[in-house]
Amino acid sequence: MVIDTEQEKREIISRYRRLLRKAKPILKDGDAKLIKKAFTISLEAHKDMRRKSGEPFIFHPLAVAEICVEEIGLGTTSIISALMHDVVEDTDIELADIERMFGKKIARIIDGLTKIRGVFEYGTSQQAENFRKMLFTLSEDVRVILIKLADRLHNMRTLDSMPRHKQLKVANETIYLYAPLAHRLGLNAFKTELEDLYLRFTDRAIYDSIARNIDATKAARTKFIKQFMVPIKDELDKLKIEYEIIGRPKSIYSIWNKMRKQNIPFEEVFDLFAIRIIIDTSVDHEKALCWQVYSIVTDYYTPNPNRLRDWISTPKANGYESLHTTVMAKNGQWVEVQIRSKRMDEIAEKGYAAHWKYKDSATTAESNLEKWLARVRDLLEQNDHSALDFVDDFKGNLFSEEVFVFTPKGELKTLPYGSTALDFAFDIHTQVGSKCIGAKVNNKLVPINYVLKNGDQIEILTSQKQKPHEDWLRFVVSSKAKARIKDELKEDKKKLAEEGKEIVIRKLRQGKEEISPELMEQMREYFKMAANFDLYYRVGKGFITTADIKKFLENKPLLSKARHSNHAAEPRVLDTEIGKPKERYGDILLIGEDMDVVDYKLAKCCTPIPGDDVFGFVTVNEGIKIHRTNCPNAPELLSHHGNRVVKAKWTSQHEVAFLTGLKIRGTDRVGLINDVTKIISEELKVNMSSMSIHTDSGIFEGEIMLYVNDTRHLEQMIDKLRSVEGVVKVSRFDSKE
Repeated sequence: MVIDTEQEKREIISRYRRLLRKAKPILKDGDAKLIKKAFTISLEAHKDMRRKSGEPFIFHPLAVAEICVEEIGLGTTSIISALMHDVVEDTDIELADIERMFGKKIARIIDGLTKIRGVFEYGTSQQAENFRKMLFTLSEDVRVILIKLADRLHNMRTLDSMPRHKQLKVANETIYLYAPLAHRLGLNAFKTELEDLYLRFTDRAIYDSIARNIDATKAARTKFIKQFMVPIKDELDKLKIEYEIIGRPKSIYSIWNKMRKQNIPFEEVFDLFAIRIIIDTSVDHEKALCWQVYSIVTDYYTPNPNRLRDWISTPKANGYESLHTTVMAKNGQWVEVQIRSKRMDEIAEKGYAAHWKYKDSATTAESNLEKWLARVRDLLEQNDHSALDFVDDFKGNLFSEEVFVFTPKGELKTLPYGSTALDFAFDIHTQVGSKCIGAKVNNKLVPINYVLKNGDQIEILTSQKQKPHEDWLRFVVSSKAKARIKDELKEDKKKLAEEGKEIVIRKLRQGKEEISPELMEQMREYFKMAANFDLYYRVGKGFITTADIKKFLENKPLLSKARHSNHAAEPRVLDTEIGKPKERYGDILLIGEDMDVVDYKLAKCCTPIPGDDVFGFVTVNEGIKIHRTNCPNAPELLSHHGNRVVKAKWTSQHEVAFLTGLKIRGTDRVGLINDVTKIISEELKVNMSSMSIHTDSGIFEGEIMLYVNDTRHLEQMIDKLRSVEGVVKVSRFDSKE
């Protein structure tokens, strides 16, 4: 690659000037000087570094700083932090140097953005640890997360130059953690783009096909919006208010999500686009005016009563305010109409950063977001669980939608969607949760696992005899409840372990055994326990009885002998065992040829077949599992354990059959099942593993598990089955493990 250094220098200066131009409206005295200083340090620090695409590394921090200014609306502190966010990680400059030059605040933000180094215990995940560390700084400064999101967005925009396995790892980590986090902080534009980019890099064929379909319908859509808005525009003009109307299609990812969840083709996604009416008015009048516009829209078009969403009266926890309704157009098509003020729109698009601009108006949205951040801090204080548990709790709890409920005195409480009466009890107080035996919802008695609905009024019933059970963890969803239950169970566990320890010591003394670390190690090995605590707990619980301990003491001499003879061979065997897979994993795993070298299985959750885009995942005790890149479990596997991913591809198959599933739907008639099985068994000579057909009021639905050679073979079968009279739809599905 020939590099024109002069041309590159000019490009760097040009990008730096563009950043300053965009930041100009927010700069105060002396800010430009500080930004120049940060840029110079970053330029020098990264002078010999290049990105995978071959361009100078400095392009990346400049782009991240530009996203912070232009797309989030952040200020000078964030620009400086973004320009230097990789300096500590990649060069000899230390945090102390940054603190000396730019002060404590910027040093703290950069510390939050610097990945954790060092060794991780077995069973933890580096990505989870990094994510937790980044969130710790959130409790002090939310800008850490906002800059991290800008960094991730730029990495996703430039992911083309990365190798395929890295693309999968980064894309899945993005959909698992960063897109929901952007949504939670109200950065709607970020969330949408991150989701679309995820789909582009994990399933390019589907992404391109939906994008083509959206483009093909663009002209018709524009014409339709114009006609739809004519009567509404006339009425809005009479009100003499400033307004703007935007028609925007649904994002590619959300269309795909709908197609996947409802198992429908593109043509059947009716709410392909939404019409947004944005009114420019003061905060005092915006609520009343939004309802006035709603009244105008529903005067001309019939609304769907089940589709009214009022986030003006009760904003979402991320501060989102808007009025949504779905109405029937004159051509029989459903159209979503979103009504909001200019302030609401800016908060919806730019999220948390926009709140500071409107902070003086002290809106409920602001306080809702503050409440959410307080919940994050509360979760961070429960710091004694593993990073993976933490990330799962964080994701499951803080990224979900909300449910709004009331206390007996009428106080509004916001809980994660899916919360139970027990979650509500823990939200009130730990002691109320721990002693909860049931609840009254709207004056009716309900069990503690009752799932709350919007508008429920709840009174908790308690008993001094009640205490938390392990089962409770199965149905609570809020991180507060989970953390408190785990803490209480841990106390119980400690007591049981203490009792178990006494029993073990007593039994060993009775057997005239000297209690030593070696003996405890032997005992742990015998009972297959990872730690002494686990061993004592199981003894205290009664899972390991005194008879089992006696048996161990009887077998002890044999164990010592076997151990001693194996000891010399151990290191060499271990080296070869560890060495061998590492060598293989660095390479590509060829499915169909490497069976004798590496132990791998096809994952049952997504039943991959030749022709599918796949990756290998190193499990703890089942060898390597092959998953499809669009497997429902892929985001979690790749975002938690990217280091355990193996590149994999199919080799030329020797006509091997793979199990996959088909869903068939249509109108019932005599002989239909016979026609379907004829095509599968006689025409295409395919073996079926199972078949279940259900008919109801003339409609039949069937699920067939069958063996095919590859994706081409499967497509051929789907086409044949679609031609059977009465069959309306045939689609592949992921079998549930």
